[in-house]
Amino acid sequence: MNDTQPATPLPVPAALLLDFGGVIITTAKRPTGLDDAAAYVAATLERGLIDVPVAQVRASLEAGLTALTHWKHASSRLPEPRELTQREIVGDFLAADLSGDARALLTAESGELLDALQTLITDHHLRPGIRRLLDTAASHGIPVGIVSNAHSGRSHRRILASLGLYDAFAVQVYSDEVGMRKPHPGILALAAAGVGADPADCWYVGDTLDRDVVAGRRAGIGRVLITRDKHTDYPPFAVAHTADATFETPEGLADALVASLEAGATASAPTGRIAREPAAASAAQNARRGALLIDHGGVISLSEKNPAEMMRLGERLAFLLSTPDSPLEPGDAIQMIATAREHRAAAKGDSLCETSPHEFWVEHFGRDLDSRARAVLAAECHDLMHRYGRAKSRRVLRDGVRESLEECRAQGMPVVVVSNTLSGRAVRDACRDHGLTGLIGAYVCSDEHGERKPGASIVREALAIAGADPSATWFYGDKPHADAAGALAAGIRRRVIVRGGAVADAPIDEALASGLATDVVDSAAGLASLLRDAASLSLSQ
Repeated sequence: MNDTQPATPLPVPAALLLDFGGVIITTAKRPTGLDDAAAYVAATLERGLIDVPVAQVRASLEAGLTALTHWKHASSRLPEPRELTQREIVGDFLAADLSGDARALLTAESGELLDALQTLITDHHLRPGIRRLLDTAASHGIPVGIVSNAHSGRSHRRILASLGLYDAFAVQVYSDEVGMRKPHPGILALAAAGVGADPADCWYVGDTLDRDVVAGRRAGIGRVLITRDKHTDYPPFAVAHTADATFETPEGLADALVASLEAGATASAPTGRIAREPAAASAAQNARRGALLIDHGGVISLSEKNPAEMMRLGERLAFLLSTPDSPLEPGDAIQMIATAREHRAAAKGDSLCETSPHEFWVEHFGRDLDSRARAVLAAECHDLMHRYGRAKSRRVLRDGVRESLEECRAQGMPVVVVSNTLSGRAVRDACRDHGLTGLIGAYVCSDEHGERKPGASIVREALAIAGADPSATWFYGDKPHADAAGALAAGIRRRVIVRGGAVADAPIDEALASGLATDVVDSAAGLASLLRDAASLSLSQ
């Protein structure tokens, strides 16, 4: 593929849409990357008391990554390819060769796993000319968006933050967060809507023919450009479409933007146009042990209001949604969140199905906003939900929790958090901040699983991860109607409710009297005592 430079300056773009890898960032495989990734995964399994040799983990990862590469190439032939869910990527590809319980645990932890693997396996380096390109665009009021096929958009956001570039982009659209992947034209249409521009007035810059150039042509992008990287000259199959210009590095792209601005050219017409559910986690063939399944909010930790973090969320929303003609104040954004919660509660009723990030932010928060704002929310909703999960409250560790988790570890009992939550990431953050990561094997969170307690399926997934016998398993929560009821529906024998959480004493006493709860304690120290007593009784029999 030869470099092609425009004979005359390109039309000034109304917006720039940039691919991540190959344009903003170039990547290089780390020499020890796969070994480091295998060690990380094996350590994750070990926390759940699942022993898998590192060599076996490495072989499964390597085979899965190779298979994913073939899947990506094949999907580029589809008119409107969907993106795999993170649970599919892990369960059906990366962990496919592992045992049922190992695969179930890693599937539940897929978001954490894929975020970590991104930077364990690969080094990421900013490409030359990108800072100048972004500075030039900013100084001329040209919004910039990211449109990227990604296993983990959150890892891309993390990388940009580490480079000080996070706020350089008006919108970030990642395939794992919006469910479609290039060359699906919808992903570029969403990004264009997010920056408030017609696709015909945008530049889209990628590094591949089969994904980027084809996507640009299908979406009617005004100018489709290439910055050459390692995949540019080696498409997986013949591609009929060509780019309007090809640059060796983004430095040439920055030069082209400067030239277009100096020439004062105007945008012209485009040059051409042209569900499967996540695999169910299989139960262990031979249930061999008990486990502790534990709720988070009100159980592991109590919550306090977090006004500073909530204000930061309001500021982020104001940054994303404000326009010169319609500014949004952070305080107003916070009030809109409260209204969205009311709309959500009315819409969900008694349904056990969890609210998705898209539903909350686009359909509830953004119900009265314009199409540009709703497009931004559709692209950013996963990141916003994580921010909201952290901003809702500041978490304080409850007494006795560490003691109970350490007792489980001493007895060889896996621990799985089972939480109704808008953000499993925020739950993991809180447990990490409490220093509990090494004592918790996995997290099954309703926003990732799709169903809330008292639904039994969320509890059964945790049992499958732990490879646990329900009759030997404990569920520790604070809500009889959700925790004890869900545990009972899944056949869990010991259902312990702690006081001082979200429920008053009277309903807890009623649950104990009716048999819905088998035990009631004042703190997790009481749970630890129950666990020790049960272990002593078992040894004496």
